[in-house]
Amino acid sequence: MNLLTTLPGSLLETFFPAGWDLAKIDALISDQPADMTRREAWWNPAFTPVPCASLADFEVYLGHAIAREIQSAGAAGRPLALILPVGPMGMYRWAIYFLQEWGVDCRHVHGFNMDEWSDAKGNTLPPDDPGAFQNAMEQAFYGPLGSRTVPSAQRHYALPGMLPEYAQRIAAVKQQGGRLVTVFGVGRVCHIAFWEPHFAAEFATEAEWRAQTHRLGARLHPLTIEQNAITSFKSRTTLVPAYANTVGPGLFLQSDGILGGCDGTLGRGMLWQGLPLWMTLHHDPTPWIPSTYMATLPGRLFYLEELAGPLLPECN
Repeated sequence: MNLLTTLPGSLLETFFPAGWDLAKIDALISDQPADMTRREAWWNPAFTPVPCASLADFEVYLGHAIAREIQSAGAAGRPLALILPVGPMGMYRWAIYFLQEWGVDCRHVHGFNMDEWSDAKGNTLPPDDPGAFQNAMEQAFYGPLGSRTVPSAQRHYALPGMLPEYAQRIAAVKQQGGRLVTVFGVGRVCHIAFWEPHFAAEFATEAEWRAQTHRLGARLHPLTIEQNAITSFKSRTTLVPAYANTVGPGLFLQSDGILGGCDGTLGRGMLWQGLPLWMTLHHDPTPWIPSTYMATLPGRLFYLEELAGPLLPECN
């Protein structure tokens, strides 16, 4: 007896994204954690998942990878466009550490926050609100970089007047010989940024879905709300907005490189990101599971080894 056998007639019967085959998803999971890195036919030859033994390792590895992208672009004399997340976050202090140790100036970097909380019309939180992603990035990354930080005119946030300009601004960086690198986490419903799985129902073709560069006032899935209530709002669901502004696949799937991070453990054997990680790496690409496209791009996905399982019951 499990969810699959008890779903009919339950409150969850229409809860999950319509395009999810729950039986197929469950069959993806192996009881052998080493199978997480088993390569799939659709993976980019230059894509590699990187298991991390501890959160400390995870944060250092991902922070170092971000810093190296910035350093390499600067040394080559070319601009760099970074699509950046708020979550995971711990890697930013290590990116700062390495950049400062190496004496790297970030004047060639163009930062694009991938999302921001909003209302249904795309209006966002004040920039100094403790829950605002703009505030989080200024405090965690841009501010601590000090005098060698990213110029303020090159810091872009998913605001209603700025997000629609992302595609044009990123294209301009590429036209100058720059790379686009997307740094990302994976959501509970396998979103990238806040590009949710249920958006797939709106598009007649995959090509139409892939062309979407952004969305203002995106309706979030209930699991996204609860994920963030747990990870960012100390369980206080009532503080989490039900909408967000977000980049779409028309931007993040144009990346020249990706750096992903999955650190979703909670302690005492509890975790929330094990199933999404298995889906991301081993379900064939589909708009109904946006994160499944990330392994088709060159780059690395760092993850905590604990997320690989075995994903078996353990009462807490």
